[in-house]
Amino acid sequence: MMNAEANWDTLDWAALVRLREGFLGGAGGAGAYWQSSADLAAYDLTFAQRIAWKWEAVLAELKMRGWMPPPGRMLDWGCGSGVASRCVVREFGLEKFTALHVYDHSPLAMDFATARAKAAFPQLSVARGLPEQGNIGTLVLSHVLNELPDAARESVLQLARRADAVLWVEPGAHAESRALIAMRERLRDEFEVIAPCTHGETCGLLTTSNERHWCHNFAAPPPGLQADSDWVRFGQRIGLDLRSLPYSFLVLERRGLQSDTARFAGWRRIVGAPRVYKGFAKLFCCQADGVRDLTLQKRDAPKVFRQLKDEELMLLVQGGEEKDKLAPVDATLP
Repeated sequence: MMNAEANWDTLDWAALVRLREGFLGGAGGAGAYWQSSADLAAYDLTFAQRIAWKWEAVLAELKMRGWMPPPGRMLDWGCGSGVASRCVVREFGLEKFTALHVYDHSPLAMDFATARAKAAFPQLSVARGLPEQGNIGTLVLSHVLNELPDAARESVLQLARRADAVLWVEPGAHAESRALIAMRERLRDEFEVIAPCTHGETCGLLTTSNERHWCHNFAAPPPGLQADSDWVRFGQRIGLDLRSLPYSFLVLERRGLQSDTARFAGWRRIVGAPRVYKGFAKLFCCQADGVRDLTLQKRDAPKVFRQLKDEELMLLVQGGEEKDKLAPVDATLP
């Protein structure tokens, strides 16, 4: 089956509005998203690109940390148009993956994702549906939690237990972040936590004092996006702030496989966005002994402070701590 094509001049705006309403209402679990391959093509040109920018931020962080998925096949579960698995293959290379499986409750979506993956990577073996019983390699999940009732979440959890690695990206909202943390807690005995955490202890956000917080960060849109008339029109008609790309994510690897997770032991992961003031910054930091606000004085780390003030995306900091003050000796950017 040939994929439909979409371009900015012929977009079906009514279909995009309908898709947007379905996303917000979690209607995908009922199979209400895709009515045609044209829907998927319009989505792949627009909404899926915003998801791709989030995946690019996650994958850049993983490469910064020196992590790559173990070799083997990949399963893109709940694939939609297949944008997530295409991002993963593009970033890590064809040689890492022996085959790609795409699965979605919608046959239209599986057809579309299969065709797009084959077009992008002609040498990659691509199959529709779930792999047979046994190891599934790398499991990719993207923007699925708001569609899944409890029973379906259990099924995904069991699927994750068949994987060597799990790459999972969700919207950066409180509910999805908390649901992802719950998955982390149930899987961390079997898997090493690769990211976003720098540790495998109980998530510090689960304490009573941190109930209002959630684990999220912000991806950067492509340079010049605000000057792109097509994207500006899309943002205005759909009602989206193009500058805001919040995401939550979780990356796991089965214990004993390959990774040196001690590389960033003792480092702190910044949660959310740093708040930068005239002579200091507030960083909400996650570390093995909990999650809390720490103050960075400009005089203690002028280079790091300048990077924060210039809105450079900083994710990991290392340094001493005394009375809620942080004096980092190093910082790592993606």
